Amino acid sequence: MSKPKFVKSGINTVMGVSDGTRDKTIQTDLANPQWDRRATLIYVGATIAQVAAMTALLGGMDLAFGYFNLGALPQGAVTAIACLFFAVVTLRSRFFSLLDNTRNSGRYTSLQRPGWAPPPLAFPIVWMSIAVLRVVSAYLVWSAMGQTFLCLPLILYVAHLSLGDTWNTIFTVEGRLGAAVPMVIIGPLLSVAVVTLSYFQTVPLAGWIILPSLVWLAIATALCISLWRLNGQEPLYPVVSTR
Repeated sequence: MSKPKFVKSGINTVMGVSDGTRDKTIQTDLANPQWDRRATLIYVGATIAQVAAMTALLGGMDLAFGYFNLGALPQGAVTAIACLFFAVVTLRSRFFSLLDNTRNSGRYTSLQRPGWAPPPLAFPIVWMSIAVLRVVSAYLVWSAMGQTFLCLPLILYVAHLSLGDTWNTIFTVEGRLGAAVPMVIIGPLLSVAVVTLSYFQTVPLAGWIILPSLVWLAIATALCISLWRLNGQEPLYPVVSTR
C-alpha cells in the first residue's frame, strides 16, 4: 500500500469514515416538492434524544467518579480517564444518535464542487486535528469546573456534537443538499459559536483551543452553501421522497 493510501486508510479508520457504504440518497421530486414533515420531526426528535442521552452520560461519569473515588487516583491517571472519555465522546458521538450516521466520503466526491473546495482527504485530517483540540479544551473546562462532567459548558458541547450528527445524516447519508444549508447554520455553526463563547467564559485557554473548530465550521458552512448552489438548488427543507 502506498504511503498516501496508508495515511488515508489510517485517518479514515480513526474518524470512522467509509468509502464503500450503500447509497442511501433520498430521491425527491423537485418539480413538485413537498415538505417532508415526518423527516423533520424525526430529525428534531432524534437530536433531542441524543442530547438527553449524552447529557445523562455526563451525569453518569460524575456518579462513577464519586462511587469509585476515581478522583483520588494519581493525577496522571485521572487525566487519562477524563481525556479518554472526551475522546470517545468526540469521535463516536454518533453511537448515541437514533439516526443513520454513516461517515461516507463518497457523498462529497460525487458532487460538483467549487474551485476552492478542499480535496476529500483534507476533511478527515482536519476533523482529526479538530477532535484533538476538542478533547483538550473539554478537559480544561472539566478541570476548571472542579472535575465536574455535568456542567453547562460540557452540556453545550454534547449538544453541538448531536447537532453535527444530525447534519451528517441530512447531508452525507440522505443527500438533502437543500435542508443541509439551514441545518449547518443553525446547528453545527451556531452551536460551536455558543460552545466557544462558553469555554472562553469558563477558562480562556479552552476557548482559544476550540476556536479553530469555529473557523473550520464557518468554512464548511460556506462550502455547504456552494455545493447546494452548484448541484440543483433544491428547497431549503426536507422534501418528500419519491420512493
